[in-house]
Amino acid sequence: MNTVSGSVGGMSNAAEVSPFANPPAAIDRNPPYKRIATEEAWSIPEIPAAQLDLLGSACPPDDASLRMAAMFARLSALQEELCDIGEGRIARMDALGIDRQLLLLTAPGVQVLERSVGTGLAALSNDRLAEACRKYPDRFSGLLAFAPQDVPNAVREIERGMGTLGLSGAVLNSHTQGRYLDEPQFWPILEALEANDAALYIHPTTPPTAWVKPYDDRAFTGALAGFTHEVWMHTMGLIFSGAFDRFPKLRLVIGHMGEALPLLLYRFDWMQSNADGRPGLRGGQPAVTLKHKVSHYFRNNIWITTSGVAWAPAIKFCQDVLGPDRVLYAMDYPYQVSAEEVASYDALDIPPEHKKMLMQDNAEHVFRIGR
Repeated sequence: MNTVSGSVGGMSNAAEVSPFANPPAAIDRNPPYKRIATEEAWSIPEIPAAQLDLLGSACPPDDASLRMAAMFARLSALQEELCDIGEGRIARMDALGIDRQLLLLTAPGVQVLERSVGTGLAALSNDRLAEACRKYPDRFSGLLAFAPQDVPNAVREIERGMGTLGLSGAVLNSHTQGRYLDEPQFWPILEALEANDAALYIHPTTPPTAWVKPYDDRAFTGALAGFTHEVWMHTMGLIFSGAFDRFPKLRLVIGHMGEALPLLLYRFDWMQSNADGRPGLRGGQPAVTLKHKVSHYFRNNIWITTSGVAWAPAIKFCQDVLGPDRVLYAMDYPYQVSAEEVASYDALDIPPEHKKMLMQDNAEHVFRIGR
């Protein structure tokens, strides 16, 4: 019996907190697929140091994501796990049966920092990430980070990361100091992502300062609600901005079972006219009328991962409504780690070809792994 488990950030063993928890089971050590985990966090020490420096400066910004970053920066055990992209992490992967991790710079990353600092640290993190992927080519793939607060340099970093460094896509820790990619000033970034065949993974951060207080007042800022609603805003904003009509080959990936968005596709399609074709949105922009229903973009431009939601009914539902080619396995290391969750995927009652798509094939396709 494999008992490898662990958690960070207040999440205890699922068996203690949920009637839906996966029962203890052994991990299959010879499955007919590779386990590619697609939302696995990492960092470099310079980023939390810069976050703490900014928060301790004479005039720190009023940024809820920066305050969250400072809290995590002070958790030394967590930072040690995040910054290990070598033998220690690989040993943990081996114990859990994970063949490959797709490494994502953890939230909020460089996006809470001043422009020049964020741009420089994004490049530094990408250099180190590419080095780890070259050193362990069978175990790690990585998504480049960029600083949207500097659009021209963000475009150049996307080009460098996908070209010179050979990384597998890009990660964005959602809003950048309250701004979202559906705003027109950021569209050169979307254009660069499409042109460089880079899937964009939007990972959550805390809601912007302008609307975080009700969450803070109820301890809902993180995974209970704030993270989900924040990525909801970003994803729906991109859809209704017409981004996928303008950039039809743009690929977007969101985690945590699509932040529950697939459950509401029927209602989104029904209520689409509430936002579709309305002038004056996004600070006074002309009206945008979508070419398709909202659900079309989820079936053509958007993929979801199962990070933190190893729950068979949800996985089956999303495979059914989105298609088995739209759902990817993820663990959410090191924030939510459970051997029981890994074993539960082996026990999923779905067709074998769909299980292989979930665990391996879809990740290889979306992130061009092994290209």
